[in-house]
Amino acid sequence: MNEQSSVLGSGDGGVPPSTPREPILAPEPKETTGDGMKRDRLMASLTLIAGTGLLLALPFALQAGSSFFLPLTAAIVIAVALVPLLEWLERHRAPAPLAAFLCVLIFLIAANVALASIVVPATEWVRGLPEKIPQIQSNLQPLIDLYSNLDKFVNHTLMNFANEPMRRPAVTAATPPRSLLDLFATSAPSAIIESFFAILVIYFFLSGWTRLRRNAITSRSSFGGAMATARVIQDVVDDTSAYLGTITLINAMLGLIVSGALWFMGMPSPLMWGGIVALLNYIPYFGPIFAAFLLAMGGLMTFSDLWWALMPAVIMIGAHLVEANAVTPLIVGHRLTISPILILISLSFWGWVWGTTGALLAVPLLIIIQTVLRAAGKPDIAGFLFEHGTLVHDPADPRANWRNSRDQSG
Repeated sequence: MNEQSSVLGSGDGGVPPSTPREPILAPEPKETTGDGMKRDRLMASLTLIAGTGLLLALPFALQAGSSFFLPLTAAIVIAVALVPLLEWLERHRAPAPLAAFLCVLIFLIAANVALASIVVPATEWVRGLPEKIPQIQSNLQPLIDLYSNLDKFVNHTLMNFANEPMRRPAVTAATPPRSLLDLFATSAPSAIIESFFAILVIYFFLSGWTRLRRNAITSRSSFGGAMATARVIQDVVDDTSAYLGTITLINAMLGLIVSGALWFMGMPSPLMWGGIVALLNYIPYFGPIFAAFLLAMGGLMTFSDLWWALMPAVIMIGAHLVEANAVTPLIVGHRLTISPILILISLSFWGWVWGTTGALLAVPLLIIIQTVLRAAGKPDIAGFLFEHGTLVHDPADPRANWRNSRDQSG
């Protein structure tokens, strides 16, 4: 043993002891899970970037394609709300095409009645607004004088408004629309096409609803998946139709109460104001505020006394407080309770994307999305990024190689 050591340590073929050796670098540690898997950080990063980009681009795509997405979304929401009526007609042995046609006809009649009671008188009020400016100025004069000393700039601006001579703009006589047909005839061709497209979507969605639901359920590969799909579809229909039907009934009663109070006060076109209140009450928080503002303007245009002119707005606010805090929670209950933060976010998002129509659709769309997520489960982004979603086989791990060989042999 000593002779071998001396031979290796000396001579031409040996390695001198003084020769420096290159340091052996330890392999970089890999983040593993202990079961032959490793986490692919590149996949997680790319997925996160792609998801974030898609989320940021979605509202701009919806806004740019509003001529297609807005009537399509509105038609689907309306069609889902009409599904219970469709199923009731089909249970009474009405064929699917006929039942769908009757649902669309009922919707168009209701829309035409709403148009006749709101749009026609509102057009007359807008046309008469220039003539009512002096009366509005006279009613607001006490408030202007009361707050004129708060700020010089405000004082100067308001006094200029109060003392400014009335300017009568040239108003051309225009016949207000009397029906949906008149409204379509005076609208842009794009509005006509979008409305016709929405009506067709509603009809074909309803006429093929039973077949569509059956195919969605029977195409599942397992009984549990079929039951889950059926439950999601039924929950979406029940929640959306229950919300829209209940809120429509509540808003109609609120509009009738306000109309009766305004009729008792002697305010012209009480049904129009009641219809405006009912329509704007579909928009949470902001709708009632805007309705009160419009009623205040209408009162200032009608009555000469300031406090009596503000009574329509006061009546509307009082009726809305009773409805929002007592009637709606009692009727709707806790099943459709939605977080106020989610409502504000949905209103902001859809209002920014599609304007007033988007604000009207904000809550129904929020209910549909919440129902689907509640049944399917909320996406676990953290779990995908840091757990099973980014795991791949580690070829350096012998256990992974053993699994691969076992799978191939099996």
